[in-house]
Amino acid sequence: MEGSQAKPIIVKKKKKKHGEHHGGSWKVAYADFVTAMMAFFLLMWLLSMASPEKRAAVSMYFKTFDVFNVGTSLSGHSFMSGSNQAIDSGESMTKASRKRAAEAMVKSLSAEDLSKRLKTAVQERLGSARNQVLVDITDEGVRIQIVDAEGSQMFLSGSASPTDKALEILRLVAENVADIPNRVVIEGHTDASPFRSSRTTNWELSTDRASSARRILEANGIGPERIARVVGYADQELFIKLDPKDPRNRRISIILQRPSGNLE
Repeated sequence: MEGSQAKPIIVKKKKKKHGEHHGGSWKVAYADFVTAMMAFFLLMWLLSMASPEKRAAVSMYFKTFDVFNVGTSLSGHSFMSGSNQAIDSGESMTKASRKRAAEAMVKSLSAEDLSKRLKTAVQERLGSARNQVLVDITDEGVRIQIVDAEGSQMFLSGSASPTDKALEILRLVAENVADIPNRVVIEGHTDASPFRSSRTTNWELSTDRASSARRILEANGIGPERIARVVGYADQELFIKLDPKDPRNRRISIILQRPSGNLE
Protein backbone atom coordinates (compact mmCIF):
# COMPACT_ATOMS: atom_id res chain seq x y z
CA MET A 1 0.00 0.00 0.00
CA GLU A 2 1.06 3.44 -0.69
CA GLY A 3 2.28 5.27 2.30
CA SER A 4 2.66 2.13 4.47
CA GLN A 5 6.04 1.19 5.89
CA ALA A 6 7.60 -2.19 4.86
CA LYS A 7 8.17 -4.63 7.73
CA PRO A 8 11.79 -5.44 8.31
CA ILE A 9 12.96 -9.01 7.52
CA ILE A 10 14.45 -10.72 10.58
CA VAL A 11 16.84 -13.67 10.07
CA LYS A 12 17.53 -15.88 13.11
CA LYS A 13 20.72 -17.93 13.24
CA LYS A 14 20.61 -20.99 15.48
CA LYS A 15 23.94 -22.20 16.83
CA LYS A 16 24.17 -25.99 17.00
CA LYS A 17 25.44 -27.44 20.20
CA HIS A 18 28.38 -29.87 20.10
CA GLY A 19 27.26 -33.47 19.63
CA GLU A 20 23.70 -32.54 18.72
CA HIS A 21 24.16 -33.79 15.18
CA HIS A 22 25.03 -37.35 16.35
CA GLY A 23 22.54 -37.47 19.15
CA GLY A 24 24.91 -39.48 21.39
CA SER A 25 23.65 -42.85 20.12
CA TRP A 26 27.18 -43.98 19.31
CA LYS A 27 28.01 -43.92 23.00
CA VAL A 28 25.33 -46.50 23.73
CA ALA A 29 26.59 -48.75 20.91
CA TYR A 30 30.18 -48.42 22.12
CA ALA A 31 29.19 -49.25 25.69
CA ASP A 32 27.37 -52.37 24.45
CA PHE A 33 30.45 -53.38 22.46
CA VAL A 34 32.79 -52.97 25.44
CA THR A 35 30.41 -54.96 27.66
CA ALA A 36 30.20 -57.77 25.11
CA MET A 37 33.99 -57.91 24.77
CA MET A 38 34.42 -58.01 28.53
CA ALA A 39 31.96 -60.92 28.75
CA PHE A 40 33.77 -62.72 25.92
CA PHE A 41 37.21 -62.43 27.52
CA LEU A 42 35.78 -63.47 30.88
CA LEU A 43 34.34 -66.59 29.23
CA MET A 44 37.69 -67.36 27.56
CA TRP A 45 39.49 -66.96 30.89
CA LEU A 46 37.06 -69.28 32.66
CA LEU A 47 37.42 -71.92 29.93
CA SER A 48 41.22 -71.74 30.09
CA MET A 49 41.07 -72.41 33.83
CA ALA A 50 38.76 -75.42 33.45
CA SER A 51 40.10 -78.95 33.19
CA PRO A 52 39.68 -80.92 29.92
CA GLU A 53 37.00 -83.03 31.65
CA LYS A 54 34.92 -79.97 32.52
CA ARG A 55 35.29 -78.51 29.02
CA ALA A 56 34.10 -81.83 27.61
CA ALA A 57 31.15 -81.78 30.01
CA VAL A 58 30.23 -78.27 28.82
CA SER A 59 30.36 -79.42 25.21
CA MET A 60 28.26 -82.50 25.94
CA TYR A 61 25.74 -80.46 27.93
CA PHE A 62 24.93 -78.18 25.01
CA LYS A 63 24.92 -81.05 22.51
CA THR A 64 22.33 -83.01 24.48
CA PHE A 65 20.41 -80.14 26.13
CA ASP A 66 16.63 -80.55 26.05
CA VAL A 67 14.48 -77.64 27.22
CA PHE A 68 11.68 -80.12 28.06
CA ASN A 69 13.93 -82.25 30.23
CA VAL A 70 15.76 -79.86 32.53
CA GLY A 71 17.85 -81.94 34.89
CA THR A 72 21.54 -82.53 35.09
CA SER A 73 23.77 -79.48 35.21
CA LEU A 74 27.33 -79.15 34.01
CA SER A 75 28.83 -80.17 37.34
CA GLY A 76 26.54 -83.09 38.08
CA HIS A 77 23.98 -80.97 39.99
CA SER A 78 20.27 -80.55 39.19
CA PHE A 79 18.42 -77.26 39.09
CA MET A 80 14.76 -77.25 40.07
CA SER A 81 12.43 -75.41 37.68
CA GLY A 82 11.43 -72.01 39.03
CA SER A 83 14.14 -72.00 41.69
CA ASN A 84 17.63 -70.57 41.78
CA GLN A 85 18.85 -73.12 44.31
CA ALA A 86 21.07 -75.94 43.03
CA ILE A 87 20.77 -79.33 44.73
CA ASP A 88 23.15 -82.21 44.56
CA SER A 89 22.12 -84.94 42.17
CA GLY A 90 25.31 -86.76 41.19
CA GLU A 91 23.34 -89.99 40.89
CA SER A 92 20.91 -88.43 38.41
CA MET A 93 23.45 -88.48 35.60
CA THR A 94 22.92 -91.74 33.75
CA LYS A 95 25.72 -94.11 32.84
CA ALA A 96 25.08 -93.37 29.17
CA SER A 97 25.52 -89.62 29.60
CA ARG A 98 28.68 -90.13 31.68
CA LYS A 99 30.05 -92.37 28.96
CA ARG A 100 29.22 -89.79 26.26
CA ALA A 101 30.94 -87.07 28.30
CA ALA A 102 34.03 -89.25 28.73
CA GLU A 103 34.12 -90.06 25.01
CA ALA A 104 33.82 -86.38 24.13
CA MET A 105 36.67 -85.53 26.48
CA VAL A 106 38.89 -88.25 25.02
CA LYS A 107 38.28 -87.13 21.44
CA SER A 108 39.27 -83.59 22.37
CA LEU A 109 42.48 -84.72 24.09
CA SER A 110 45.35 -84.94 21.61
CA ALA A 111 48.62 -86.78 22.08
CA GLU A 112 50.29 -83.40 22.54
CA ASP A 113 47.77 -82.47 25.27
CA LEU A 114 48.35 -85.72 27.15
CA SER A 115 52.11 -85.47 26.76
CA LYS A 116 52.05 -81.91 28.09
CA ARG A 117 49.88 -82.97 31.05
CA LEU A 118 52.34 -85.71 32.00
CA LYS A 119 55.43 -83.54 31.57
CA THR A 120 53.91 -80.82 33.74
CA ALA A 121 53.06 -83.30 36.50
CA VAL A 122 56.57 -84.76 36.38
CA GLN A 123 58.25 -81.35 36.54
CA GLU A 124 56.06 -80.09 39.36
CA ARG A 125 55.93 -83.12 41.62
CA LEU A 126 58.91 -85.42 41.20
CA GLY A 127 61.79 -83.23 42.26
CA SER A 128 65.17 -84.80 41.49
CA ALA A 129 63.51 -87.93 40.06
CA ARG A 130 62.02 -85.96 37.17
CA ASN A 131 65.19 -86.54 35.13
CA GLN A 132 64.45 -90.26 35.19
CA VAL A 133 61.03 -89.92 33.56
CA LEU A 134 60.98 -89.32 29.80
CA VAL A 135 57.76 -88.56 27.93
CA ASP A 136 57.54 -88.60 24.14
CA ILE A 137 55.14 -89.42 21.29
CA THR A 138 55.67 -92.48 19.10
CA ASP A 139 53.74 -94.10 16.27
CA GLU A 140 52.00 -96.30 18.84
CA GLY A 141 51.02 -93.49 21.20
CA VAL A 142 52.29 -91.48 24.15
CA ARG A 143 55.24 -93.21 25.82
CA ILE A 144 56.46 -92.75 29.39
CA GLN A 145 59.90 -94.24 30.07
CA ILE A 146 61.04 -94.69 33.66
CA VAL A 147 64.79 -95.19 33.52
CA ASP A 148 67.53 -96.04 35.98
CA ALA A 149 70.37 -93.64 36.66
CA GLU A 150 73.78 -94.17 38.20
CA GLY A 151 73.07 -94.70 41.89
CA SER A 152 69.30 -94.35 41.45
CA GLN A 153 67.52 -97.58 40.55
CA MET A 154 63.83 -98.16 39.99
CA PHE A 155 64.00 -101.80 41.10
CA LEU A 156 66.19 -103.55 43.60
CA SER A 157 69.22 -105.12 41.95
CA GLY A 158 68.31 -108.42 40.27
CA SER A 159 64.74 -108.13 41.58
CA ALA A 160 61.25 -107.14 40.47
CA SER A 161 60.62 -105.30 43.76
CA PRO A 162 60.17 -101.57 43.06
CA THR A 163 61.96 -98.90 45.06
CA ASP A 164 60.06 -96.10 46.80
CA LYS A 165 61.01 -93.79 43.94
CA ALA A 166 59.52 -96.18 41.37
CA LEU A 167 56.31 -96.41 43.40
CA GLU A 168 56.05 -92.62 43.50
CA ILE A 169 56.54 -92.29 39.74
CA LEU A 170 54.10 -95.08 38.83
CA ARG A 171 51.44 -93.61 41.12
CA LEU A 172 51.87 -90.22 39.47
CA VAL A 173 51.51 -91.76 36.01
CA ALA A 174 48.36 -93.65 37.05
CA GLU A 175 46.86 -90.49 38.54
CA ASN A 176 47.28 -88.60 35.28
CA VAL A 177 45.97 -91.28 32.90
CA ALA A 178 43.24 -92.91 35.00
CA ASP A 179 40.54 -90.67 33.51
CA ILE A 180 41.11 -91.71 29.89
CA PRO A 181 40.24 -95.09 28.35
CA ASN A 182 43.35 -95.55 26.20
CA ARG A 183 44.72 -99.06 26.37
CA VAL A 184 48.09 -99.44 28.07
CA VAL A 185 51.20 -101.35 27.02
CA ILE A 186 53.86 -102.05 29.66
CA GLU A 187 57.35 -103.08 28.60
CA GLY A 188 60.30 -104.16 30.74
CA HIS A 189 63.91 -103.66 29.61
CA THR A 190 67.29 -104.53 31.09
CA ASP A 191 70.86 -103.65 30.20
CA ALA A 192 73.24 -106.18 28.65
CA SER A 193 74.92 -107.21 31.88
CA PRO A 194 74.53 -110.99 32.26
CA PHE A 195 72.29 -112.16 35.07
CA ARG A 196 74.22 -114.13 37.66
CA SER A 197 71.48 -116.55 38.66
CA SER A 198 71.64 -119.84 36.81
CA ARG A 199 67.85 -120.18 36.78
CA THR A 200 66.93 -116.61 35.84
CA THR A 201 67.88 -114.52 32.81
CA ASN A 202 67.26 -110.96 31.75
CA TRP A 203 64.18 -112.21 29.90
CA GLU A 204 62.48 -113.31 33.12
CA LEU A 205 63.69 -110.23 34.99
CA SER A 206 62.38 -107.75 32.41
CA THR A 207 59.03 -109.54 32.22
CA ASP A 208 58.69 -109.72 36.02
CA ARG A 209 59.42 -105.99 36.33
CA ALA A 210 56.82 -105.14 33.70
CA SER A 211 54.26 -107.25 35.58
CA SER A 212 55.19 -105.53 38.84
CA ALA A 213 54.59 -102.14 37.20
CA ARG A 214 51.23 -103.40 35.92
CA ARG A 215 50.12 -104.37 39.41
CA ILE A 216 51.04 -100.94 40.77
CA LEU A 217 49.14 -99.15 37.98
CA GLU A 218 46.07 -101.32 38.56
CA ALA A 219 46.23 -100.65 42.30
CA ASN A 220 46.16 -96.92 41.54
CA GLY A 221 43.15 -96.68 39.26
CA ILE A 222 44.08 -98.27 35.92
CA GLY A 223 41.41 -100.86 35.14
CA PRO A 224 42.68 -104.36 34.23
CA GLU A 225 40.61 -104.20 31.04
CA ARG A 226 42.83 -101.37 29.81
CA ILE A 227 45.99 -103.47 29.87
CA ALA A 228 46.73 -104.40 26.25
CA ARG A 229 50.13 -106.04 26.62
CA VAL A 230 52.77 -106.76 29.26
CA VAL A 231 56.08 -107.89 27.82
CA GLY A 232 59.77 -108.16 28.67
CA TYR A 233 62.44 -107.41 26.06
CA ALA A 234 65.56 -108.14 28.13
CA ASP A 235 68.40 -106.21 26.42
CA GLN A 236 67.07 -106.50 22.86
CA GLU A 237 65.78 -102.92 22.57
CA LEU A 238 68.46 -100.79 24.17
CA PHE A 239 67.84 -97.14 24.97
CA ILE A 240 71.56 -96.30 24.77
CA LYS A 241 72.67 -98.49 21.89
CA LEU A 242 76.30 -97.34 21.98
CA ASP A 243 76.66 -98.50 25.58
CA PRO A 244 74.67 -101.71 26.23
CA LYS A 245 75.57 -101.61 29.94
CA ASP A 246 74.45 -98.01 30.52
CA PRO A 247 72.02 -97.95 33.51
CA ARG A 248 69.45 -96.05 31.43
CA ASN A 249 68.88 -99.23 29.43
CA ARG A 250 67.19 -100.62 32.56
CA ARG A 251 63.74 -99.13 32.26
CA ILE A 252 59.98 -99.57 32.21
CA SER A 253 58.10 -98.20 29.21
CA ILE A 254 54.40 -97.37 29.56
CA ILE A 255 52.65 -96.64 26.26
CA LEU A 256 49.18 -95.16 25.97
CA GLN A 257 48.00 -96.56 22.67
CA ARG A 258 46.28 -94.57 19.94
CA PRO A 259 42.72 -95.88 19.61
CA SER A 260 40.82 -95.08 16.44
CA GLY A 261 39.89 -91.41 16.42
CA ASN A 262 41.95 -90.60 19.52
CA LEU A 263 45.33 -89.06 20.26
CA GLU A 264 45.67 -87.95 16.66
